[in-house]
Amino acid sequence: MIDFAPRSLLYVPASNARALEKARGLAADMLIVDLEDAVPADRKAEAREAMRAAVAAGFPGKRVAVRINGTGSAHQAADLDALAGLGLDAVVLPKVDAPSDLAPARGLGLPLFAMIETPAAIYAARDIAADSATHGLIAGLNDLAHELKLPDGTDRGAMSHAIQAIVLAARAEGGWCFDGVYNAIDDAAGFAAEAADGRRLGFDGKTLIHPTQVDPCNAAFAPSPREIAAAEALVAAATGGAQRHEGRMIEDMHVAAARALLERAGRG
Repeated sequence: MIDFAPRSLLYVPASNARALEKARGLAADMLIVDLEDAVPADRKAEAREAMRAAVAAGFPGKRVAVRINGTGSAHQAADLDALAGLGLDAVVLPKVDAPSDLAPARGLGLPLFAMIETPAAIYAARDIAADSATHGLIAGLNDLAHELKLPDGTDRGAMSHAIQAIVLAARAEGGWCFDGVYNAIDDAAGFAAEAADGRRLGFDGKTLIHPTQVDPCNAAFAPSPREIAAAEALVAAATGGAQRHEGRMIEDMHVAAARALLERAGRG
């Protein structure tokens, strides 16, 4: 079982040996070895073998998941067979429109991260999150934008209702939720802004498609020095119940939130 919510979840194509090797030296909290979108159909078998070899060799200090092909795909059964005996932390299942789509992967006995990528999935998100195998939801915003027929380049504000629905569904069932990828890999400022927005919306972390996004993602989803200092002061001042603290009213839930922030920062 994963004991913390990853901040940075980097997709690594299973068919790219160089990317797999480079990933070992990156500071990503979790690597998602990808058998789905990043791998051409004619290289799926090769990718499965490479995935097994890479996971067996290990990625020291990192959580490791594998994204398999979706339920109904001609490739999924072979993907599931390829996971046998591997020491994985989670399995990422794409295009989950209903809890029934989780069934083939549920038997693995591993935490599942369900990707919410369609309008149907948005409406079913709470039921998907409530499944006993689901440990978290991932916002698949590229596919969602396509399904919504949004013009190319549309600001993600057009999906604000859907994005918040993913967070609400995950939180309602006590699970984690992760923001979608940022496509413009050369736009560092744009990535930083979107990562900050994702944290503001309540996501635990963000999925990534390029190594350069790892460090700014970790920074965006980690407590800042100002937040740490404020949390320490609040915890130190708390006496139980409602009270005034630095010009505002605080109560037990604020203390709990401050303690959780300090624990995430390694100060708990």
